[in-house]
Amino acid sequence: MRITLIGHSTVLIEIADKKLLTDPYFGTWGNPAYRRVAPPSRPREACRDVDVVLVSHHHWDHIDSSYFRALPDSVAVLTPPNMAWLTRLYGARNVTGIKPWEVRHFDGVTVTAVPAQHMAVAHGFVIAGEGRQIYFAGDTFYAPFMAEIGRRFKLDVALMPVTTFRLPMTMNAKQAVRAVQTLSPQCVIPIHLDIQPRSPLLRTSDTPEGFNHRLREAGLQTEVVVLKNGDSYAG
Repeated sequence: MRITLIGHSTVLIEIADKKLLTDPYFGTWGNPAYRRVAPPSRPREACRDVDVVLVSHHHWDHIDSSYFRALPDSVAVLTPPNMAWLTRLYGARNVTGIKPWEVRHFDGVTVTAVPAQHMAVAHGFVIAGEGRQIYFAGDTFYAPFMAEIGRRFKLDVALMPVTTFRLPMTMNAKQAVRAVQTLSPQCVIPIHLDIQPRSPLLRTSDTPEGFNHRLREAGLQTEVVVLKNGDSYAG
């Protein structure tokens, strides 16, 4: 298992001889309200040789039309079912809508869609292969469905947001600690760190380091691995 942070919530997961990419976003500027604080570690062209693309939701910082238009037809794209049409509109071709708790198999790798709670139609995903289980949360708040995820899966890694903004868009550090208590992953890799409100009034003091400190205060020994763009975690 090898997990490489391309940037923000775009993560390359290599497992059982398959490559899966989450929430592709390769923009470098951001939008009028949010700036990108760190560029992606790889360009779009270097991330086309994947087997599966997982789309948690369709906010601007999680979907990239230029990337989708350049994808080979053979690459499977999984997305919430009522957003499959929009994924195709963005340029993806081999699109499958997948409901929460549905499973898709890819020659040694299984992908299970799981619920998410966000300000858009959203899913998370659990990727399993070679005896490992990886939870990609996408943008979600803490919610009771995480207890069911924790019951169904023995998670080795949780890729999840641990900081947020004003107004909150994802879990903050406090909610992320609750999520760890509920999910019981062996390791947490923070994601959704590459955009920042242009207005200082919308920023918070949340940091991955603060999240790690809160974990220790709660008596949790879960490993926290903070990756810079381009860094990998192997396990």
